[in-house]
Amino acid sequence: MSKLKKGDKVIWNSPQGKTKGTVEKKLTKDTKLGSKTYKASESNPKLKVKSTKSGKEAIHKEDSVKKNK
Repeated sequence: MSKLKKGDKVIWNSPQGKTKGTVEKKLTKDTKLGSKTYKASESNPKLKVKSTKSGKEAIHKEDSVKKNK
């Protein structure tokens, strides 16, 4: 898997279908978004992404987000 970084254009699956967006930040410590806290660490990082269409932010595992070609 290629390493994604801030600014990369990405795509991921959501309940509404495929969603396109941008990586906002790589998270390596627990982070709260809305009412949920996401567990993250150096060995298990997460990505904070922002939807291009809705502008909403989400947090995903690295392996659930793919670089948009």
